Amino acid sequence: MSERRARIYLSPPSQSGDELELLGEALDSNWLAPLGPQVDAFEREFAEAVDVGHAAALASGTAGLHLALAIVGVERGDRVVCPSLTFVATANAIAYLGAEPVLLDSDESTWNMNPDLLEEELEVSGRAGKLPRAVIAVDLYGQCADYPRISAICDRFEVPLVEDAAEALGATCAGRPAGAFGMIGVFSFNGNKIITTSGGGMLVSDDEAIAARARFLAAQARDPAPHYQHSELGYNYRMSNLLAAVGRAQLRTLTRRVEARRRTFDGYRARLDGLPGLDFMPEADYGSSSRWLTCVTIDEQLFGASPSDIREALEAQNIECRPLWKPMHLQPLHRQCRMRGGAVCERLFATGLCLPSGTDLTDPDLDRISSIVLGRRRN
Repeated sequence: MSERRARIYLSPPSQSGDELELLGEALDSNWLAPLGPQVDAFEREFAEAVDVGHAAALASGTAGLHLALAIVGVERGDRVVCPSLTFVATANAIAYLGAEPVLLDSDESTWNMNPDLLEEELEVSGRAGKLPRAVIAVDLYGQCADYPRISAICDRFEVPLVEDAAEALGATCAGRPAGAFGMIGVFSFNGNKIITTSGGGMLVSDDEAIAARARFLAAQARDPAPHYQHSELGYNYRMSNLLAAVGRAQLRTLTRRVEARRRTFDGYRARLDGLPGLDFMPEADYGSSSRWLTCVTIDEQLFGASPSDIREALEAQNIECRPLWKPMHLQPLHRQCRMRGGAVCERLFATGLCLPSGTDLTDPDLDRISSIVLGRRRN
């Protein structure tokens, strides 16, 4: 019996080579508790990397979304608009504050929030005197939402825009980096992201007061007093000094990581493009995707195999592959939410697959994965 081949993960962590050095600096300084000089440096360097004035390092991207909504004034009973096709954290952060997610379908050409549906929703709710308290746009699978349109719509209705850039570090839109749009941007450094701090996130804003407010709320909202005094509800959401050291090391190689992800996408396209029934996630003409994950859709009738057939064939060879996010309006947790449209994201979920896209994926890996995909096709 042949030995089982090493597992290929969907998007595993990749070390830069500087992690031990910066972790050593943190250990030598004895800053083992939350906060410290590595956190301060990570915030400065990250803000510069995404062309935003200020940053607050946090325990997770979800924490960043929660704080962002609290800072823009979301309260119990409010409505917040977000896309249905997203990771559950986007909608959960709304629910944390007792607010109601209002879900929108995707745009065919970008897979992100449909700006036409956003405009329609704000017009209808505005006429009813019930404008949402905020809009969260999500940058899906490494591609920015259509901010030239979405920002203009939110500005016209005077509704704050939060950018969920958790999946899109290194992407651009209209010449600016992901995270630089809206009142607040939020990133994730989960283990499967382009850079990781094992677990962590970052809230960014050009408004210094917003970043300061985020740090205050994330540190249990402790009042400036010699004793522990609290006048507001706060959270334990700050990043540790040790994890910030890892983040700084990872950030140094961001450009290389994005180039590797885009090269992986091009490698898949060279091997699989043009097959009947297989289509790649399109790249919007207003920016550049980081290609965090290479995503495809499979038409079973044309291709001769279903997305599940391909996923199971890959898993049988110890290769991780996942469906696209299940839309929020199909999730038991959020299925009662108001939904505008739905056919596009439902089709994407039914036909979509995320292929292995790790930074260190090799050409032989791509050959192996692609040959399995091709092997499931009915000739």
